[in-house]
Amino acid sequence: MNKIFPFLYWLPLAKQTWKDDLIAGFTGTIIIIPQAVAFAMIAGMPPIYGFYTAMLTPVIAAIFGSSYHLVSGPTTTSSIVLYGIISKFVLPETDIEAFVSLAILLSFMAGVIKLFMGFARMGKLVNFVSNSVIIGFSAGAGILIASKQLKHIFGIEVPQGSSFYQIIHYIGSHITETNWYAFAVAIGTLSIALIIKKIKKISRLYMLISMVLGSLIALWLSKFTGSIQTLGEIPSNLPPFRIPAFDYANMKMLTSGAIILATLGLVEAAAISRSIALHTHQKLNTNQEFISQGISNTVSSFFSCYISSGSFARSSINYQSGAKTPMSAIISAIGLMIVVLLFAKYAAFLPKPAMGGIILLVGYNLIDFQHIKQIIKSSKRELIVFLITLGGTLFFDLEFALLAGV
Repeated sequence: MNKIFPFLYWLPLAKQTWKDDLIAGFTGTIIIIPQAVAFAMIAGMPPIYGFYTAMLTPVIAAIFGSSYHLVSGPTTTSSIVLYGIISKFVLPETDIEAFVSLAILLSFMAGVIKLFMGFARMGKLVNFVSNSVIIGFSAGAGILIASKQLKHIFGIEVPQGSSFYQIIHYIGSHITETNWYAFAVAIGTLSIALIIKKIKKISRLYMLISMVLGSLIALWLSKFTGSIQTLGEIPSNLPPFRIPAFDYANMKMLTSGAIILATLGLVEAAAISRSIALHTHQKLNTNQEFISQGISNTVSSFFSCYISSGSFARSSINYQSGAKTPMSAIISAIGLMIVVLLFAKYAAFLPKPAMGGIILLVGYNLIDFQHIKQIIKSSKRELIVFLITLGGTLFFDLEFALLAGV
């Protein structure tokens, strides 16, 4: 029974470790608040859906997962891939309801695929995805994420559905139209984030602190201009029950994207849990991790959540904060529920240029310069794989980029 329901083993342990898990859990709550908003923006979803996903998916994944320290929820990579898949059919700027509906359906489908791979004991298949593919894709995704924030940073309205090249070209040719107030907020927020990251004692809170201070900069500048855009109203409620819009034509249309999204999410979760297990010496069951991610995505899609995966940043912080059992991830999610119910209304005043500055840094952090240097030095074959994946990510569909790299 413990293999099927891992929580039956660690739940009794949580009685002795609750203090450690409580501290790690509350730390996780503070970390996820700005991330949930940022990742939802990357995915093209309203900010509240980032909160929904961060509330429910970590709880389900923690209950059924084998790793004691893996924290699931919205991530940078899964968010940008979801946007890339759905935006081929509908843009959030033109029909946000249709976009959200397809996103939730896609998340359900990816969850089912993860479940199938777990029950089919296909955990070892993730080892066949080359590191060069993942590094190339991550670098390309980081550049894409950064490029999509340029409109908020410069305050220039970019035509809807613009590609990477079109965004760069449009911003460059309309640079004289820059909203310098928005630009000041974005650069100010980014500068604060970079400074906070270098202060060890508070480096983990760089997103939250820079977001708050960036908002204060925008508030001060608003005395001189009214042209700084904000996120707008965010509901103060828990994830509502919502059956995915099952439609054969849409499911057929999203199948290839769901396979890519599921595979990428599993590679991400497996890599994170393995890297932490090297320090904890915990024995992991990769197939069980697949099952937990599948259950998490499938069930949460009925509660207005979009695709989730393991988060490297939050998992690392969870471990470093002293977490002993998955109860820390559950505590973190409960803490977020309380925060959203009490304080979500204040997030409406967050300036988009400040979020743009933060997300620009998120995109930059996806580029693994150290491993890219190793790839360049190691072999021409790996370099070619890296360049194909990077180029495919920037100039073609994200699914094509991953398949081409593999």
